[in-house]
Amino acid sequence: MRLRRHVALKALASLLLCGLFAGVVVAAAIFPGLAFSGLAAKSGADTFEDLPTDLDVLPSPQISYIYASDGKTLLAMMYDENRRDVPIADVSTFMTQAIVAAEDTRFYEHRGVDLKGVARAFVNNENGGDQQGASTLTMQYVRQATAYSAQTPQDVLDATSKTPGRKLREMKLAMALEKKLTKQQILERYLNISTFGHGAYGIYAAAQVYFGKSPKDLTLGESALLAGLVKAPSTNDPATAEGLPKALGRQTYVLDQMVNMHYITAQQRDQAKAEKLNIIGQRTPEGCGSVQRPDLGAGFLCDYLRRWWVDQPAFGADTFERENRLRSGGYTIVSSLNIQAQAAAFKYAQDQPGVGGEKIGMGNPEAVMIAAVEPGTGRVEALATNRNFSNDQTNNGPSTSPSRKGQKGNYPNTTVPLITGGPDVPGYQGGSSFKIFTAVAAMEAGLPLAHTEDVQAQFVSDYPLNAESPAACNGPHYCPKNSTGDPTGTFNMWQGFGMSLNTYFVPLEQRVGADHVVDVAKRLGIQFRSSQDAGYAKNAKTWGAFTLGVSDTTPLDLAGAYAALDADGVYCAPTPVVEIHDLHGNKVDAGQPQCRQVVAPDIARAAVDMARCPVGDQSAFSACPGSGTATGVRDQVGRPVAGKTGTTDSGKSATFIAMTPQLAVAGMLTDPDNPQTNKVMSHPVVNTAVAYTLKAAMNGLKVEDFKAPSHQTAFGS
Repeated sequence: MRLRRHVALKALASLLLCGLFAGVVVAAAIFPGLAFSGLAAKSGADTFEDLPTDLDVLPSPQISYIYASDGKTLLAMMYDENRRDVPIADVSTFMTQAIVAAEDTRFYEHRGVDLKGVARAFVNNENGGDQQGASTLTMQYVRQATAYSAQTPQDVLDATSKTPGRKLREMKLAMALEKKLTKQQILERYLNISTFGHGAYGIYAAAQVYFGKSPKDLTLGESALLAGLVKAPSTNDPATAEGLPKALGRQTYVLDQMVNMHYITAQQRDQAKAEKLNIIGQRTPEGCGSVQRPDLGAGFLCDYLRRWWVDQPAFGADTFERENRLRSGGYTIVSSLNIQAQAAAFKYAQDQPGVGGEKIGMGNPEAVMIAAVEPGTGRVEALATNRNFSNDQTNNGPSTSPSRKGQKGNYPNTTVPLITGGPDVPGYQGGSSFKIFTAVAAMEAGLPLAHTEDVQAQFVSDYPLNAESPAACNGPHYCPKNSTGDPTGTFNMWQGFGMSLNTYFVPLEQRVGADHVVDVAKRLGIQFRSSQDAGYAKNAKTWGAFTLGVSDTTPLDLAGAYAALDADGVYCAPTPVVEIHDLHGNKVDAGQPQCRQVVAPDIARAAVDMARCPVGDQSAFSACPGSGTATGVRDQVGRPVAGKTGTTDSGKSATFIAMTPQLAVAGMLTDPDNPQTNKVMSHPVVNTAVAYTLKAAMNGLKVEDFKAPSHQTAFGS
């Protein structure tokens, strides 16, 4: 009986309210002087009853969080507005009481519109007092939600314009909302949508920005201070010298109101006033230039993730929409960054002697660039270089590029994707690391690892070349040479690869076709970003120097290619994520490994078996020569390892790849501002950096051996 009477009374009250406001509209039209606070202007609707009651609320912008692969270590936050919605159960009771005391003391008594407040504001405003708006907490929420949900600029103006029509619409929507939601639900939404100043949107961000704590841990004094900010967040900003006195004045007002409402005692109020507040006033770091673990140097991987994200159709129709989703969608992103691998890569990218013996470190034009990729998934576990990921070029040195004289260089600070490449970064010549593509093409053509070539000091090829080129001989013929001191005679693929004999691999490339070698490289993920390389790749039959690595590439491309051979010929497109969850915790179907078989497993195993020769390891058939180009790496890593060095003409760049069955690490040493530098890049620098990165990344993991290829692929029929 009591429940039915309560429902009936609520219905009657609602009917009376509707009638009252319909009467206000009519009265405003007939007797302008009697309207409350200027409501005499026509509202835009014929009657109060015709105003809308449905509030379409779009989600407010939320922070997206990027974590390391452990799912716990926070790397970066991406946002347009520093906001993260929290349930009211996770907010201090002091805070919920304080916001009611500050903004709407009759919140629990009215049904969306406070008639006493409207009347009080009307009398006050008419008698020349401080202008009062009589907006309830519910009406304030309606106004903010309407503005956030606006689809057009006109919608925004309609939601924020100071007109009687907007006020009446707010009243009608507030009354309707109070029928659908509980007071606690409205309060929760209000706390999450309100602006608290200093870049803090919502109570979670406010508690973090001003006090460095969670909303549930706010004290009485802190809560009263924050509650007082929503009225004028910029003017009352307690993190500024000008705003602090005003904020404390508002805090006193809120505390007094809380006493009047019997939320707290006078003694609690006095204690809160005397409380010494530790106001931090630190804006929440945003973007890849403000990673949370600077010791990891993770800005470049964070940026790679961001650039990967805007290429994914799952996040929107175009790059603008995808970028907006990342910065406002409230995603939880578990990246592929392996803390152990990344920390090692960042450390060893810096802790090496540079050209002339000086320490590489920050601020030197030459860069050690390292990428690590997991075979079988393509997950990028590390991206590091001796640079800070930052747009601040104030203290950068001059560019070493002849075409950019007088401009700043990319050291020590840059946001250029040096390690991964991009539209303006085609990469750097990979040198003899490309010989592995020729070996794969040869095995696909039926030649085994035991296939021999007559290695000469210089080979006169059939590939055409301008007769005036230093690499030409006998007229317009490409004539590569071996390094001084390299042996001549008959060598097989294990030996030729281990000693990196140019005049073994150019004849082999000529035998199987340069176009087939280029095709293998493409299948393994090598991109041709420069227009010159792209042109050669389209007409690859005459590209005789391709096997010697004259094409530009990046550490990430090389790590991905070698990782594919390490995974039995399964190429997985590099990915910077492990998993993604949306704001509601639902798993997003994006970022999963995109893999395909591109090389036959047995051939891939044979290529890896051959790649054990340069690094001081031994093939499954004990076929490696006693010498190699990086024989000390096996001892440095301390477990089965494969890899390859690469050097360009005149030593303008030095490349090294090393891998175990669990991880492929590629490194390049060059001057990224001027890849055509006259400086000679030192192989021990990049070799050591890559080897010790791999060793550290493998720490604690099971020692695994590589799978042996078949006898036929190794030795033929």
